[in-house]
This record gives sequence, structure tokens and C-alpha cells, in this order.
Amino acid sequence: MQTQSLGQKPGRTVSALLDRYLEVRAASLAFTAPLSPEDLMVQSCPEASPAKWHLAHTSWFFETFVLRDYLAGYQDFHPDFHWLFNSYYNSLGDMPAKSLRASFSRPPLSDILAYRTHVDAAISRLLESAPEFPAEAARRIALGLEHEQQHQELIATDIKHALFTNPLHPAYLEASTAPTGETIAPPVNWLTFSPGLTQIGFTPATDSDDVFCFDNETPRHPVYIAPFALATRLVTCAEYLAFMDDNAYTRPELWLSEGWTTIREQGWQAPLYWQRDTSTDSGWRIFTLHGFEPLDTLSETPVCHLSFFEADAFARWASHETPGTRLPTEFEWEYAATQAPAAPTNLLETSNLHPSRASSLPGLQQIFGDAWEWTSSAYTGYPGYHSLPGALGEYNGKFMSSQIILRGGSCVTPATHIRATYRNFFSPGTRWQFSGLRLAKDAS
Repeated sequence: MQTQSLGQKPGRTVSALLDRYLEVRAASLAFTAPLSPEDLMVQSCPEASPAKWHLAHTSWFFETFVLRDYLAGYQDFHPDFHWLFNSYYNSLGDMPAKSLRASFSRPPLSDILAYRTHVDAAISRLLESAPEFPAEAARRIALGLEHEQQHQELIATDIKHALFTNPLHPAYLEASTAPTGETIAPPVNWLTFSPGLTQIGFTPATDSDDVFCFDNETPRHPVYIAPFALATRLVTCAEYLAFMDDNAYTRPELWLSEGWTTIREQGWQAPLYWQRDTSTDSGWRIFTLHGFEPLDTLSETPVCHLSFFEADAFARWASHETPGTRLPTEFEWEYAATQAPAAPTNLLETSNLHPSRASSLPGLQQIFGDAWEWTSSAYTGYPGYHSLPGALGEYNGKFMSSQIILRGGSCVTPATHIRATYRNFFSPGTRWQFSGLRLAKDAS
């Protein structure tokens, strides 16, 4: 993570930081408002956590890394919370196993909400009372806000899985408008780029007091990128259905070895949240945060909840019609995202809560929002990478093993959280996130 020193303009900048703090914290509560206390307790798969735990852990982050070090006389809300809501910071001590988080019926929700109020009041006191606010404290608050926005997205994906596993399949929210199934996605076009030797990674700005990146986005460094072409939009549900109808899940030649083993062991025959439905023309329906929708009404929207293995297999299958198709590298994706003009985005603030059909505007569509895009790149540190000192060094660096990079954000990513250099990462079998794909190919 990098930010400029907030000590240069303390009055204006500290006020802006407090405003952003209160806005982000309120957004977490607003997203969980439609959920019942029972909803907030569910942990339906090993990757997920209860929403109640997310609300507590994000408060724990500010208490642990900011208030304890920078607010004189700060009193912990509860002594047990220091270890109870630790996630994976081993240098801070022991923590309960992740699989046990659904058993935290105590402390009750009222205590968790009181904990958030306690932490918010203390952060406000800290920001309002420091005439020369420490730059390192500002950096940690900025990191904590980005961390909370990550957990806002996790709340969305975790509660979607929880509601899907409920036999009643309840909706998080009823859809405000009927889906428009008759609208066709624009045809796939290809944009060609010839970067050569170029710079990749975050560049700290020099004219702003509110500059942020995660440590894994640095340092900026030279990369040679051969000419390539990128599809102008994401792959749609209809296109993925054609892949399925071509018996792709039974054809080992399309799959990486580990992917083939995984789909056989897991019994995958379709993306997560797709269920067979003989009452529809397509024979499928898809669970969304608005409940089940027929695939017929979503066929032109981007396919999502794919593993890396499925995205890679689709790219191989698509090469029979368009020779050379593949997943882009993360460097190709970043270069294209910084070169292409910005297009309308479907992020958390749109309240769509599901990927939307691409527009017919020229240029790259859906580059930010809609669905995270799997790349072919393994998650490693850039040349010269150094993790943050102390316990915060466990935030990103220790996960640089057996993970694949995704880029671009999704329909449940907060708009102020995403940027072209942002590197998300998950293990290749992950499907509970809003993850899809965009095709790439070499260009002469």
C-alpha cells in the first residue's frame, strides 16, 4: 500500500479521510440491512464467512492496526475480540479455525453493532483531535477502508451462496425491474495492441493527498508485451451454453490436468448457480441475488461464477472457431485497460447485483465491473516487491503461491475500490466469486 503523507495538508485531508471512513463504514451496514440476524450467521461453504463475522472483523482491523497504536488511552471494546475476530494474521497470535465462524452465536449481533459504533467513535476522535496527523496512521486507515470494501464484496458473494443453499432459494432483494431477455449482446470484435516494452504497476500520483494502492501492485516495472488482441466484451451465458452443449465437460482434451480431475471429482456440468429447468427453452435457470431467473432472460449477459479451469477450457474450445484464442495475461489486460477509453460500468453502486449485457459503444466494454476476469497469470510478486513491515506484511505477500490473477472488478465491487492496476487472486478452482472471462489472442 502507498499513500502520500497526509501531514502536508492536515485540515483538508484529515476531514476528507473522516468523510470517506464514515461513508465506507455506512455502506457495509446498508448492504447487510436487508438480511435477518439468522441470515447473518450462515456460513455455507469453506471459502465463505458469516456476514456477522465480516462486520466484526473489519472493525477488528481498525482497532488492531490503528487505534491501539495511535489513540492514546484507547480501551479495547472486549479483550476476547482481539483473537476471536483475527482472520489470518499469525504474527498477532492464535485465532479460531475459519470453519467455526458460523458457531459464533455469541457475541450477539447487538454486541457486534456496538463494537462497530465503539470503533467508529474512536476513529473519529483520533482524526478530529490530531493537529499533525501521523502519515502512517493515515496509511493504515486508508488500507482499512480498502480492506472493508473487499469485505463488502465478500458479504455479497457469501450471502449469495448462503441463500442458494437454502432449500427455499430466497432472494437477497426482489428485482426492481423485469430482465430484458430480448436484447442481444453486440458481436465480439477484437482490438489490437502493440505495447512492446511498457511499464506495468501502480504509479503514485504527485498531485493528490488521497492516493492508494495495495503493496502487490508495486513496484512499477518494465514488461515486454508482444502484439495481442483483446475481445471487446466478456463471454456471455449463451456462448458458454454452446460450449456446454458441445459436451465440453466430458472432453478431457479441453482441460488442464488439474481441471479435469476437479470437474470429475466435483461433478461439475455447468457454472455455479446454474440449475436444470425443463420449463425453459434453454433448459436452465440461474440463481442471482434477486432469486432464480430463466437462462433465457440472462443469456446475453456475461457468464460468471466460473473457475479458472472452466475459463481456460472455454478459451481452448473457442479456438476451433477463432484460432489462437486464450486467456489474456494480467499484463495484457492492464495495458489494454489503461489504453482504452472508459465505458459505462456495472459496479456495486448500480444495484444491479448481476452482470449486465454489454453496450454497443465502440471500444472495450465491461472492462471494469460486471465480472472479474480470469487471466493466465500466476500470482507472484513483481520484481523488487517487498511486503509491508510487521503483521500487515501478511495481507498479500504470503498468498503468492498456487493462486491465479483476476482483473477488473465485478457487479458487487465498490466503484471507488477498483483501478487498472488492481490484482485480485484466487485458487484456480474458486467459483463462488463473480468471475468470468474475456478472450485474447496473439496478433501479428
